Amino acid sequence: MNASLNPAAATSRNTPDERFRFGIAGMTCASCVGRVERSLRAVPGVADVSVNLATETAEVRSARPLALETLDAAVRQAGYEVATRVVELSLQGMTCASCVSRIERALARVPGVAEATVNLATESARVRATGQASDADLVAAVVAAGYGASLTSQAAAKPGSERKTNSREVWHLRFAVLLSLPLALPMVALLWGEHWMLPGWLQFALATPVQFWLGARFYKAGWKALKARTGNMDLLVALGTSAGYGLSVYHLLAGSSHHGAQPLYFEASAVIITLILMGKWLEARAKRQTTEAIRALQALRPATARVRRPQGEVELPIEQVQLGDVVLVRPGEQIPVDGELLEGRTHADESLITGESLPVAKNPGDRVTGGAVNGEGTIALTTVAVGAESALARIIRLVEDAQARKAPIQRVVDRVSAVFVPVVIGVALLTLVGWGAITGDWNQAILNAVAVLVIACPCALGLATPTAIMAGTGVAARAGILFKDAEALEVARRVSIVAFDKTGTLTQGRPVLTEAIPAHGSTADLLSLAAALQAGSEHPLAKAVLAAAGGPGAARAEEVQALAGRGLTGRVDGRAAWLGSTQLMHELRIDLSAQDGLAERLAGSGHTVSWLAEEQGDGIRLRGLLAFRDEPRESAAEAVTQLHAMGLRTVMISGDNPGAAKAVASKLGIDEVRANVLPDGKAEVITELQRTGTVAMVGDGINDAPALAAASVGLAMGSGTDVAMHAAGVTLMRPDPRLVAAAIEVSRRTTRKIHQNLFWAFAYNVVGIPLAAFGLLNPIVAGAAMALSSVSVLANTLLLRRWHPTLNA
Repeated sequence: MNASLNPAAATSRNTPDERFRFGIAGMTCASCVGRVERSLRAVPGVADVSVNLATETAEVRSARPLALETLDAAVRQAGYEVATRVVELSLQGMTCASCVSRIERALARVPGVAEATVNLATESARVRATGQASDADLVAAVVAAGYGASLTSQAAAKPGSERKTNSREVWHLRFAVLLSLPLALPMVALLWGEHWMLPGWLQFALATPVQFWLGARFYKAGWKALKARTGNMDLLVALGTSAGYGLSVYHLLAGSSHHGAQPLYFEASAVIITLILMGKWLEARAKRQTTEAIRALQALRPATARVRRPQGEVELPIEQVQLGDVVLVRPGEQIPVDGELLEGRTHADESLITGESLPVAKNPGDRVTGGAVNGEGTIALTTVAVGAESALARIIRLVEDAQARKAPIQRVVDRVSAVFVPVVIGVALLTLVGWGAITGDWNQAILNAVAVLVIACPCALGLATPTAIMAGTGVAARAGILFKDAEALEVARRVSIVAFDKTGTLTQGRPVLTEAIPAHGSTADLLSLAAALQAGSEHPLAKAVLAAAGGPGAARAEEVQALAGRGLTGRVDGRAAWLGSTQLMHELRIDLSAQDGLAERLAGSGHTVSWLAEEQGDGIRLRGLLAFRDEPRESAAEAVTQLHAMGLRTVMISGDNPGAAKAVASKLGIDEVRANVLPDGKAEVITELQRTGTVAMVGDGINDAPALAAASVGLAMGSGTDVAMHAAGVTLMRPDPRLVAAAIEVSRRTTRKIHQNLFWAFAYNVVGIPLAAFGLLNPIVAGAAMALSSVSVLANTLLLRRWHPTLNA
């Protein structure tokens, strides 16, 4: 597991003289134990260290507070890793960004926690911790902070709980509206000169249930915040509405008058609570819509599968299907597992998995993905992946990971949210004292302070970033674009250079042997020798040779050895032979002059040229050349055009000769070509390009892994079952280069939404709080504005759902 710990977890401290336990991965012998112990003892503050090889654990006793990442760095310096695990928690009771920071601090204080990230939009927490932090410890820390928590797996086992909560929220809102309307209508009637004011005791009777029954949630959450010595939105609402309600009760009981009428403000407190409840209900609806991409993917998981057994067909729960089982799927049914087609032919609808709108033809031997729909005919397939290892499960996990992690910009918002509520309460107190002292009108002073408290909204700040990330990653997944994390989503918008690997990315990856020209002997002999050398290879060029030769033939190669980036060598009929690039022939000092001109012409027309040489007598002689052609993908030229229209520079990196590489680049409109680049050299090219701009690397995610890791953003073309999902920040679920422009576009749109949301959230508070403090906002108007601020941020975010990739020129 990845043991590099986030700096944000620096608050995770171990108290002095307390033992700190964690697992160590990678130890094999007693010398490993000694190395780890010496490295840990060198950490300032460590009093004693004990490492156990049998249990692969370390126990550290500290003489002063230690940061967990300090111990992790010491372990990594010794050449090992601290073993961590990831725990998912479902949270209850969060209302604003202040709640997020409070829960994160509470979790970070649990001994053994390396990193804790809380998402307000999904009401979940993701905790990375060592074995010292148990699940019960994490749940207890959240509960102690004043919130509810349970393991996500346990929460998922109660599917009706969310529906019950939604139903209760709707009924509470209905009651609040019914009780508040009689209080609000007389205020509206005053605009037309009508006086419908209700008797004071009737106003009291209507407002009290709203204040203390329907508004009880604000008191409960506010009290929990106070006990934790912090503040949140609920505390602001509880203080504000209580002040208005309490002032009204005081005037009602005292029987005071103001120009012959009691100055009662029951309608203000009741309507404010009603408006906030309405805002929360709308907010919950919008949040559910932002997560619909995940729910759509989860809905693709069939609950059962029809398995062939010796006694016949058996319907089994999907959890009981094992690798190698033969599964039967009828027309129109969802394919329950990842498998290899054994019997039958069909067209599979994979639109919700890869974004490919047209059904894909499947023949025996083809791979099929669980969750796709079988279009025609009953098929049988051999199970190759189930459960957490299936393509669909990995896609869902990748999207969930991206939605759970924080974008870099969210860290700034968290710092603001941490001080937001105390600052607002301070401004409200200043407003109260200032108005009361200057005007002597304490009624108005209280109302203005109430307006300050109820207009301040940390909710909009807390929702601005995570909801946009959820919506952006959701629509991207629908289009077949998977972002590994929020950072990749945010960085992709800054890309100025897009570097493509040539083979399999811009081209089809299925080269065809077009020319086999012997320098000596016959074409058949040339092909036979080449086929013998490549008989066991999976390289695309090897497959092309074998296809042209009709198979490996009678000759057999021995001692075959790959020469990285240049070709291969082996012995055929006792003689050494070499097949590879011009560079390999130059290393062998073979004279190519007999076919040099021909090779240059073929390379200039877009062919990849390989040479074949054989040991003969006392030297090595050229046997001939092979010319391959790999046609560009149909959508490659359009993809490059789209990138140029976005103002991006394009570069093609190829191990091919300059002539062949430039021919393909010229056909597609690529700006710059780097040819003759060995696999190890691709990362160096990316590093060089990084000096002139932010670079995105597009490759197949296997031999391009170093370059994908070196780029600011790596985009891997894969099927979702590929190692590409681990090698890059972005995975393109189908081999369509146009998805590169789509990925950058959705990144730009999502980041723009984040910036828009944050602007409105900050601007709303920066403008609204001073207006309320100066007495220019009625508390009811302030409450309505507060309720609408979060809704407006979410409504702006939901506009992202209308995005679709442009796949036509």
